[in-house]
Order: sequence, then structure tokens, then C-alpha cells
Amino acid sequence: MSTVTRTTAGPRPADAPRGGGFSLTYLGLELRRLLRNRRTVVFTLIMPPVFFLIFGTSERYRTERLPHGNVTAYVMVSMAVYGAMLATTSGGAMVSVERAQGWSRQLRLTPLSPIAYVLTKVVVAMAMGLAAVVVVFVVGRFEHASMPLHVWFACGVIGWLGSLVFAAFGLFTGYLLPAENVMQVLGPVLAVLAFAGGLFVPLDDDSAFADISRFTPMNGLGSLSRAPLTGDGLTWTALANVLAWAVVFVGGAVWRFRRDTARV
Repeated sequence: MSTVTRTTAGPRPADAPRGGGFSLTYLGLELRRLLRNRRTVVFTLIMPPVFFLIFGTSERYRTERLPHGNVTAYVMVSMAVYGAMLATTSGGAMVSVERAQGWSRQLRLTPLSPIAYVLTKVVVAMAMGLAAVVVVFVVGRFEHASMPLHVWFACGVIGWLGSLVFAAFGLFTGYLLPAENVMQVLGPVLAVLAFAGGLFVPLDDDSAFADISRFTPMNGLGSLSRAPLTGDGLTWTALANVLAWAVVFVGGAVWRFRRDTARV
């Protein structure tokens, strides 16, 4: 008499979504939400070109030459970096509002993984950063900023990609500060960082303030972005500055993110 052994398999777990639940639909929703925020649009897409028109369009700047362009282009690149920094920081800091509204808690009930959530925030922030750079460059083109085409491209790409550091800064502060205070705190802080980093006013290399400025987050990115224009090359001090602050901001964002998710 033969014995038939019957094995019973348990229910098959649902397959995890590819990419941790990363969705172009959700990405588009996040972009629309950010663009509907009038304060964000004003700060990231309007203020930087306005500052460029105030600081960089004098007749002397248009005629004063640098190795690969004029001083108007120098100010334009600085303001484009400022705009990209504002955009990426604001995009990352939106997590503070979502936490206060309970939206991030709701998202954890969906297949969206924490990594996909953070990646979506970074992509949205970088998209706004690219828009900020393009807007400033378009205004600069009509205001007689002069550079060879490849220098336009190099300065824009370096400034945009480097602003990724400030997307991490935005995430860090978004998890660190309460929603009602995050933008009120970030606005003045970013303005001070821009002044200290030499974005609004070029610094005298021989001054003590210039030595201090080299340790600020803005200085490294500003120097790298203007290097194709000034002919200074990508210096090790500027690269070290950007990498060091990237480690600080990313480390802070990861630390606060883990503490936030551990409470759920």
C-alpha cells in the first residue's frame, strides 16, 4: 500500500514592488505640489534672477573681462548656484510639512519604501534646482552675460549637480525642525550662508574673511561652478569643501530619518 505524502505550502507572500515602490505618478504629484507652493516658486525661481539684475548688470561688469567671459557672467553663475541651492533645500525641507500633516505616516502604509520616498524627494528637489539655474541663465543671456558655449554648459551643470548637497541639507532640516518654523529658519540661514560663501559679494583672496569663507558650505560649490569661467580649475580645497559638507548633511539626514521611522 503506497503512501502519498501531501505537502501544504503556505500562502505566497506578495511580491515586493520593483524599485521599492518608486512611481512616476507619485513623482509627478510631488512636482505639482511643490510648484503650487507660491512661496517656494518666488524664492527659487524669481528672487535669484532679481538679485542678478540688481548686482550683476552694471555697464562696468559687462565690459570687465575674465579669462573666459565677463564679470556679469560671474555674478550670473553665483546667482544660479544660489537659486539651485534654494530650490533643492526647499524641496528637501518639504518633509517637515508632510510629517506635521501625517502624510509621511500614511505613505508608510503603502508599498513605497523609505529609500524610494527619499529618492523621490531628491529628484523633485533637483528638478527645481535645474529650473532655477535655467531661469537665471536665460535672464543672464539677455543681460549680456558673455561666456563661450561650453563654459555656459560646464558652469550650469556643476552648479546644478553640486546643489545635490543642499537637497540633503533640506532633508536634514526637514526632519530636524518643526513644520511651522522650517522655512522661517532656512530663509535667513541660506541668505547668511550665501553672503559668507561669496555668492553676493566677491571676496578678496587676501582677507581674513576669505579664509573663513572657505569653510562655509556655499564657498566650495560657488568656486567649483565658476571655475570654468575664471580659469582657476577645480581646486582640491573646493572639492574637499563640497565633499565634507555632503558627508555632514547626508549623515544628518540619515540619522534623523532613522529616528523618525523608528517611532512608527
